[in-house]
Amino acid sequence: MGELKLYMLLLGCRPPGRHVEQHDFFFGIAPSLKALIPDIKYFWPENKGNIHIDAWREVTAVNGYKVDVVKQTPANQTQTLFFINLGGYLPEKFEEQHYTLLTVQPSLASVTKYAKETDFYQHNHFGNAVSHIDDKYGIDVDDVFKIQDILPAFQKTLYHIQLTPAESLVEDEIHLGYLPLGKIE
Repeated sequence: MGELKLYMLLLGCRPPGRHVEQHDFFFGIAPSLKALIPDIKYFWPENKGNIHIDAWREVTAVNGYKVDVVKQTPANQTQTLFFINLGGYLPEKFEEQHYTLLTVQPSLASVTKYAKETDFYQHNHFGNAVSHIDDKYGIDVDDVFKIQDILPAFQKTLYHIQLTPAESLVEDEIHLGYLPLGKIE
């Protein structure tokens, strides 16, 4: 088995009875993207494997922290890796806009502060259509996720995310485009 990596994926599919493509985020640990396929299918079983990837990234660097997967709980770690899904609205646009981000923060309170400072939060609202962390109006930290908590169940018990402050980190490459699971190499 190769080095374990943390992956962030934007999955897409058209579930039975839906008119438009649906999306969800998936976080998983594996030595390769291809090795995640069984976990992806298990994550969204009602789609009977008819899932594709619209975007993915290997998560290695966030907010000046190196991100590693380890088998033991890191000692004395005061920071946590969080996933935020912000929602907002623009006038005359018949849809909700989204902005997703990863951040390393010490607490949910600091996550809320960080989210409120983003350009997206500041500029994607008007009148009663306020920016929010999905699925609540206003900033509600109940819908911010610690990555460790939303990993597949078996991975939560086997692996942990270690965050190490580091200088001169290269930003993660973001891969965009339609990628059927059967085409992953």
